[in-house]
Amino acid sequence: QLQLVESGGGLVQPGGSLRLSCAASGFTLGYYAIGWFRQAPGKEREGVSCISDSGGSTNFADNVKGRFTISRDNAKNTVWLQMNSLKPEDTAVYYCAAYFGSSCPRYPTTYDYWGQGTQVTVSS
Repeated sequence: QLQLVESGGGLVQPGGSLRLSCAASGFTLGYYAIGWFRQAPGKEREGVSCISDSGGSTNFADNVKGRFTISRDNAKNTVWLQMNSLKPEDTAVYYCAAYFGSSCPRYPTTYDYWGQGTQVTVSS
Protein backbone atom coordinates (compact mmCIF):
# COMPACT_ATOMS: atom_id res chain seq x y z
CA GLN A 1 0.00 0.00 0.00
CA LEU A 2 1.38 3.36 -1.07
CA GLN A 3 1.30 5.72 1.85
CA LEU A 4 2.70 8.95 3.25
CA VAL A 5 2.60 9.38 7.00
CA GLU A 6 3.26 12.65 8.80
CA SER A 7 4.28 12.82 12.42
CA GLY A 8 5.78 15.24 14.89
CA GLY A 9 2.93 17.67 15.34
CA GLY A 10 1.74 18.87 18.71
CA LEU A 11 1.22 21.82 20.98
CA VAL A 12 4.07 24.29 21.32
CA GLN A 13 4.42 27.75 22.80
CA PRO A 14 5.12 30.77 20.59
CA GLY A 15 8.80 30.93 19.79
CA GLY A 16 9.16 27.18 20.12
CA SER A 17 10.17 24.55 17.59
CA LEU A 18 8.81 21.37 16.10
CA ARG A 19 10.15 18.95 13.54
CA LEU A 20 7.65 17.26 11.31
CA SER A 21 8.44 14.01 9.55
CA CYS A 22 6.99 12.63 6.34
CA ALA A 23 7.68 8.94 5.86
CA ALA A 24 6.83 6.97 2.77
CA SER A 25 5.86 3.34 2.63
CA GLY A 26 5.24 1.24 -0.44
CA PHE A 27 7.27 3.44 -2.75
CA THR A 28 10.71 5.00 -3.08
CA LEU A 29 10.61 8.59 -1.96
CA GLY A 30 13.80 9.40 -3.82
CA TYR A 31 11.94 9.61 -7.12
CA TYR A 32 9.61 12.29 -5.79
CA ALA A 33 9.67 15.96 -5.03
CA ILE A 34 8.02 16.51 -1.65
CA GLY A 35 5.90 19.43 -0.63
CA TRP A 36 4.56 20.53 2.72
CA PHE A 37 1.19 22.24 2.91
CA ARG A 38 -0.97 23.47 5.73
CA GLN A 39 -4.58 24.33 6.30
CA ALA A 40 -5.93 26.33 9.19
CA PRO A 41 -9.62 26.25 10.16
CA GLY A 42 -11.67 28.38 7.82
CA LYS A 43 -8.73 29.04 5.53
CA GLU A 44 -7.56 27.66 2.24
CA ARG A 45 -4.72 25.22 1.99
CA GLU A 46 -1.39 26.94 1.43
CA GLY A 47 1.98 25.71 0.31
CA VAL A 48 4.70 25.93 2.94
CA SER A 49 7.80 24.40 1.44
CA CYS A 50 9.04 21.98 -1.17
CA ILE A 51 12.20 19.99 -1.80
CA SER A 52 13.33 18.43 -5.06
CA ASP A 53 13.90 14.70 -5.36
CA SER A 54 17.63 14.99 -4.78
CA GLY A 55 17.31 17.63 -2.10
CA GLY A 56 19.30 20.07 -4.18
CA SER A 57 16.53 22.59 -4.54
CA THR A 58 14.15 23.94 -1.94
CA ASN A 59 11.60 26.70 -1.72
CA PHE A 60 9.58 28.31 1.04
CA ALA A 61 6.54 30.47 1.39
CA ASP A 62 7.40 34.05 2.29
CA ASN A 63 5.74 33.81 5.68
CA VAL A 64 8.01 30.94 6.80
CA LYS A 65 11.31 31.93 5.19
CA GLY A 66 14.10 32.13 7.70
CA ARG A 67 12.12 30.11 10.25
CA PHE A 68 11.48 26.78 8.52
CA THR A 69 13.92 24.43 6.84
CA ILE A 70 13.27 21.31 4.81
CA SER A 71 15.53 18.31 4.39
CA ARG A 72 15.40 14.72 3.28
CA ASP A 73 17.20 11.43 3.57
CA ASN A 74 16.24 9.23 0.64
CA ALA A 75 17.93 6.23 2.22
CA LYS A 76 15.48 6.57 5.10
CA ASN A 77 12.56 7.39 2.80
CA THR A 78 11.84 10.42 4.94
CA VAL A 79 11.51 14.19 4.59
CA TRP A 80 11.56 16.59 7.52
CA LEU A 81 10.21 20.07 8.06
CA GLN A 82 12.03 21.87 10.86
CA MET A 83 9.93 24.71 12.20
CA ASN A 84 11.54 27.29 14.46
CA SER A 85 10.31 30.55 15.98
CA LEU A 86 6.77 29.32 15.69
CA LYS A 87 3.93 31.82 15.77
CA PRO A 88 0.24 31.38 16.58
CA GLU A 89 -0.53 31.95 12.91
CA ASP A 90 1.42 28.77 12.10
CA THR A 91 -1.35 26.77 13.74
CA ALA A 92 -2.78 24.39 11.15
CA VAL A 93 -2.95 20.81 9.99
CA TYR A 94 0.25 20.13 8.08
CA TYR A 95 0.30 17.74 5.14
CA CYS A 96 3.11 16.34 3.07
CA ALA A 97 2.62 15.40 -0.56
CA ALA A 98 4.72 13.55 -3.13
CA TYR A 99 5.11 14.42 -6.79
CA PHE A 100 6.72 11.91 -9.16
CA GLY A 101 9.37 14.11 -10.67
CA SER A 102 12.55 15.95 -9.84
CA SER A 103 11.30 19.51 -9.42
CA CYS A 104 8.60 20.91 -7.21
CA PRO A 105 5.35 21.34 -9.11
CA ARG A 106 3.63 24.65 -9.34
CA TYR A 107 0.15 23.49 -8.43
CA PRO A 108 -0.97 21.35 -5.45
CA THR A 109 -3.33 19.36 -7.67
CA THR A 110 -0.30 17.96 -9.48
CA TYR A 111 0.89 15.95 -6.49
CA ASP A 112 0.40 12.19 -6.65
CA TYR A 113 0.14 11.20 -2.99
CA TRP A 114 -0.93 12.99 0.17
CA GLY A 115 -0.55 12.15 3.81
CA GLN A 116 -3.34 12.33 6.38
CA GLY A 117 -1.94 15.39 8.12
CA THR A 118 -0.60 16.24 11.56
CA GLN A 119 -1.92 18.99 13.80
CA VAL A 120 0.37 21.81 14.85
CA THR A 121 -0.92 24.19 17.50
CA VAL A 122 1.08 27.21 18.59
CA SER A 123 -0.38 28.70 21.73
CA SER A 124 0.63 29.90 25.17
